[in-house]
Amino acid sequence: MLLSRLRPAKKKQEAAAAAAEKLDKKKKIPELQEYLDKRDYAGAMSLLQFQQKGEKNDLLTDLWLGHCAFHAGDYKKASETYEWLLSQKECPPEVFIYLGCCFFFLGMYSEAKETADKGPKSSLQNRLLFHVSHKLNDEKNLMQHHSKLQDTMEDQLSLASIHYLRSHYQEAIDIYKRILLNNRNFIALNVYLALCYYKLDYYDVSLEVLQVYLQQHPDSATAVNLRACNHFKLYNGKAAENELKTLQDQTTPSFQFAKDLIKHNMTVFRNGETALQVLPPLVDVLPEARLNLIIYHLKRDDVQAAFQLTNGLEPSTPNEYLLKATVHCIVGQQQMSKEHLKTSEEFYRMVGSSAAECDTIPGRQSMASAHFLMRQFEEVLVYLNSIKTYFYNEDTFNYNYGQALTACGNYKEAEEVLLGIKDDKLKNDYTYTSTLARCYIMNKKARLAWDLYLKMETSSESFSLLQLVANDCYKMGQFYYSAKAFDVLERLDPNPEYWEGKRGASVGVFQLVIAQQEGHDSLRDVVQMLQNASHPQVEYLVRVMRKWARENKISAL
Repeated sequence: MLLSRLRPAKKKQEAAAAAAEKLDKKKKIPELQEYLDKRDYAGAMSLLQFQQKGEKNDLLTDLWLGHCAFHAGDYKKASETYEWLLSQKECPPEVFIYLGCCFFFLGMYSEAKETADKGPKSSLQNRLLFHVSHKLNDEKNLMQHHSKLQDTMEDQLSLASIHYLRSHYQEAIDIYKRILLNNRNFIALNVYLALCYYKLDYYDVSLEVLQVYLQQHPDSATAVNLRACNHFKLYNGKAAENELKTLQDQTTPSFQFAKDLIKHNMTVFRNGETALQVLPPLVDVLPEARLNLIIYHLKRDDVQAAFQLTNGLEPSTPNEYLLKATVHCIVGQQQMSKEHLKTSEEFYRMVGSSAAECDTIPGRQSMASAHFLMRQFEEVLVYLNSIKTYFYNEDTFNYNYGQALTACGNYKEAEEVLLGIKDDKLKNDYTYTSTLARCYIMNKKARLAWDLYLKMETSSESFSLLQLVANDCYKMGQFYYSAKAFDVLERLDPNPEYWEGKRGASVGVFQLVIAQQEGHDSLRDVVQMLQNASHPQVEYLVRVMRKWARENKISAL
């Protein structure tokens, strides 16, 4: 995306002209330069194709045709033209490198390397092989070609591009600023700068820098799209959508990649509307299409579809690692798979510990997630506390934050955080309910925990909540609700342990009533619960309680 096309276009244009000059210095193509100056490559191709009819074997015409097809984005046609040229006896050897450039943009990286190696040594060849090495994850050759870069405009722009692609945004910014300092008229570099600032979450700065270019080129698809993306991050999807609408009628048919980009982003701005129609065909065209399609499936709880898409994803950027980590985490929780959870934890830790992300908000969230999966909740709080001001009203953040606080015994704060959640889907989740119930009990609000149980329908989850209430209330000396919970448990499952819990909690209530820390009504309820049990110890317990009640003039017991 950041491969500089305008400057290399001039370089390739000069190289093509130099090669053609060797064939016939006197040959000229009238009117072609006018098309090139306007960057009207479609018009230039029409002219060249017309000329081909009269001069079928003119290599100069074919060189220009390949050049124009390449810069029009028709890499298939350009590659076919260059392949034909290479079959001709007098073809300049530089054409091998031009064909390699076509293969690169067609995603045929191995073919690009093989073809470029056949061409003469040049700075263009080195830049091409530099980028091919990055695509093939060939670090050894990447560093080798890096060492051959010179302090020229084209080489430095190529280096900045690789920095961007490897998420080294500050390094790319430094190069662009240095070039702009001495070349103020290179205003297109402001778009690259703005893109780097966008990636660093500096959306206001990105808009400010972008405006320099938009003042002179208000119809630039790339710049307007980036402005829309900034508005999406700063405001909402509607504001971003309004920005992109201006492009839909202006984009020329030859600008096909912009059309795909606009369709993709419109779907994102509209919260996934028409995602299943728009995104699948773009999965192998735009890298973000696969990521957003995965997100679409996750939002609709279609975890299997999301997982299948991640299988074809070889992560290379932080966002790709994070998305893959999230999918593995969900699958691991659903299937109780330690393998998936371990993979998730490794991906989260990889992003959170990287030099580029360790001090960013997503980086700290990643480390918090890694520690969460390892159940290292004190470490989780270290990272979440450092960024919680950015997520004050964010339900998902508070959901995780509340769990971590509870696990560390910070029940009062955890209760406040959990009660601030508004998302009904999260509030209906058993983990939310059980965590909040525990907070209530630990904060001496056992009645509220009991109310949570009463609102649940009979299920395995309600049974688990009963066990939590029974045991936690017992531990906290809130024996009345412990007795009530054990009473229900005993009726649902005649397990001797539930009777023992009920008996102990009932005695605990009796002691609190004697100490005047519990009301007489609670003792009446306990007696009634004991009488519902068919256990030989019941008669003795009830007789002792009633005797005490008579001695203390407590009626109706």
